[in-house]
Amino acid sequence: MGCEMQQTSNEEALAMAALDAAPDGILIVDDTGTILKANPATELLTGYGPEELTGQSVSVFLPQHMRSKHNHLVKSFFQHPVSRPMGMVSQLQLLRKDGQSVPVDIALGHCSMGDRFVAVVYMRDMTEMKRLQEDMHYQATHDGLTGLANRWMFMQHFEQAMQRARRGGRMMALLLLDLDEFKDVNDSHGHAAGDQVLIEVARRLRSSLRAGDVIARLGGDEFTVLLPDVPSMDHVLQVAQKVQRSLSARCQLKMGEVSLGASIGITAFPDDAQDSGTLMRFADMAMYAAKAHGRGTHAVYRPEMSEALSQRSQMHERLKRAVETQALELHYQPQVDVSTGSIVGVEALLRWHDAELGSVPPDRFIPVAVSTGLIHPLGDWVLETACRQAAEWADNGTPVRVSINLSAQQFRQAQLPTRLQQLLDQYGTRAELIELEITETEAMADPDTAHQVFERLRTLGFSIALDDFGTGYSSLSYLRQLPVSRLKIDREFIRQVTHNDNDAVLVRAVIAMAHTLGLPVVAEGVEEAAQLAFLRSNGCESYQGWLFAKALPAADISRMLGGPTRPSALEQRYFA
Repeated sequence: MGCEMQQTSNEEALAMAALDAAPDGILIVDDTGTILKANPATELLTGYGPEELTGQSVSVFLPQHMRSKHNHLVKSFFQHPVSRPMGMVSQLQLLRKDGQSVPVDIALGHCSMGDRFVAVVYMRDMTEMKRLQEDMHYQATHDGLTGLANRWMFMQHFEQAMQRARRGGRMMALLLLDLDEFKDVNDSHGHAAGDQVLIEVARRLRSSLRAGDVIARLGGDEFTVLLPDVPSMDHVLQVAQKVQRSLSARCQLKMGEVSLGASIGITAFPDDAQDSGTLMRFADMAMYAAKAHGRGTHAVYRPEMSEALSQRSQMHERLKRAVETQALELHYQPQVDVSTGSIVGVEALLRWHDAELGSVPPDRFIPVAVSTGLIHPLGDWVLETACRQAAEWADNGTPVRVSINLSAQQFRQAQLPTRLQQLLDQYGTRAELIELEITETEAMADPDTAHQVFERLRTLGFSIALDDFGTGYSSLSYLRQLPVSRLKIDREFIRQVTHNDNDAVLVRAVIAMAHTLGLPVVAEGVEEAAQLAFLRSNGCESYQGWLFAKALPAADISRMLGGPTRPSALEQRYFA
């Protein structure tokens, strides 16, 4: 008998030790719902000490309005006691002593305590688990960088909004945004700067739109906006313009300022399509149509864009293959001394003849190259080919300055000077034979950065021409600071110089200003003898255009450099 009592005492002591050491709150509750015992962990969870809970109803942990229902559940449990593991309830909140709610999970057991049947309640704090679940849900539905909805979440909102619009007979619109020249930010300033730009774009989009509009980052530099209830397309266009104004303001980064901008494609439900997939595809077509018209523009979907996109896709594939197989050509247009008629330089111009597309002019394929990223390998090929050709002419005893157009994307690449030096070393080209052309508009977009790049290029020995001068908005004070070697007057002003007094005044002013700064001038697009006479009388140093020659293959230029300055009879077909 004594041994049995000793064994029972030991078991009870062991059970109490386990109860006290348990990390979860544990309550012993009788069939009236009264708490008979609480372990120490209960205090951490509820704020009540074990002695405070003894004799209280277990409903003390519930709001007042839930207590009567809970008492009924207690009675039901004791009538049909069934053990229940954790995870069988959701959204259960426990009311702490301080009035705060804590998410909990509970498990139920039952046993006999002397002559009484009791329930054992295990209570587990789910605060960290809930937070982890919320974090996981957020990460699964939001873009980690910008905090905007991700593609999956956006499509959920899209489908729901479409159902509401369909039921209510309302219009909704979709805006697809692609940042202009975002790759150049990464190339010039690094991916950390690119991330800063994306975060700033998200902030500006939020500030430009209504609380009910859905904004998402689909990936990369592509964003989308859902306008779930709009009165008209005019309203949608106003929103698009507001967004573009917001994005067009310069962005201040740690490493300096960058220009922002976005091309926006617009489509609407129900007018354009009845399902989300088609609407997304149409918005994409409209966005590419906007890009084709230049940066910072928007376009509304039209049915004919489907054919245009198909043609653009074909051109992209053919151009990609041409770049990979080096199936493009450089032709060279002579630059001629106005006074002597001798060739003083050539401009390298890209030419592409495709087996399927025929001869494709640069104004058709260059925008495709820019919008698809092909401009980077294409521009590098032009640099390499022109440097190699300049070295070849010099080795043959007919050195001539070769002017190479830099795209905006190339000009912003931090590694441009290093790449040029590599090409000089590789082909033995003298830097003084290479002139790099950048348009006035691109240079004036960020004069401080342009000045830094120009200085690095000039240090390497390159000369720099400001192309298409007169089409931009140069400040004379900025122009004086730029280490430019030459100004090129845009062909549009030359075309009407002998017929339009305004153009004549502008060309005279440009020549006079250039001479004041000590800069020679090249006039582009000279096609008539009268135009050449005007340039000669106003002191323009050199010109290029069909009056002397169009852009020619390198072999034809080689013959011209080795012979007389005027074309032979065999070459008359090239001249107008």
